[in-house]
Amino acid sequence: MERNIDLNEISDGRFYTANDMVRADCQGCEGCSVCCHGMGKSILLDPLDVHRICTYFRIPFEALLADHVELNVVDGMILPNLKMAGEDEHCIFLNQEGRCGIHKIRPGFCRLFPLGRLYEDRSFKYILQTKECVKTDRQKIKVRKWLDIPELDQYEKFVNDWHYFLKDVAASLRKENASDGTIKQINIYVLKEFYMRGFGEEGSFYAQFEQRLKEVKAVLLK
Repeated sequence: MERNIDLNEISDGRFYTANDMVRADCQGCEGCSVCCHGMGKSILLDPLDVHRICTYFRIPFEALLADHVELNVVDGMILPNLKMAGEDEHCIFLNQEGRCGIHKIRPGFCRLFPLGRLYEDRSFKYILQTKECVKTDRQKIKVRKWLDIPELDQYEKFVNDWHYFLKDVAASLRKENASDGTIKQINIYVLKEFYMRGFGEEGSFYAQFEQRLKEVKAVLLK
């Protein structure tokens, strides 16, 4: 999700890499779940997020859509996001104790918080969002450790490739002044290829994603 913002208003003005120390460690949050409430449609799920959740629960994407995920248009593309539930608009996976029910496989968006990403020149850098987390006693931690993602180098490449693929497709549709029917058709194609079709075992996700991305690009970005 692209945001037009002044970095000086939301961050500490620094850029970080995976090996930098950043004051992001909430020390287990100590029962706080403020960031799991009122997020609207902002917790977007990329193909790896959906793959991990579906594999964990052993369900297809369609079953996930039935109760836990909804589809919305984001920057010209139809993408899935986690649902909020109840009068307090809490994340659908938040349990009665106010803890994440899927913490081990939580989405990349949640792993990143309170960090963010600044995308520029076909790459990205991490930023620390200073006004998003209510915890004021955060400790320094290496970005890599905070994200807690295996094979982080491959993950970062995947995140970057996915971001710019979506951006390129949306730009192509605008450039061609595509009809509503064509836009819908292409969005359904992207959803089928990267969410509904599945990726088999998680250990081979990145290789499968790269191959599929190459194939889809050949169709949509000629």
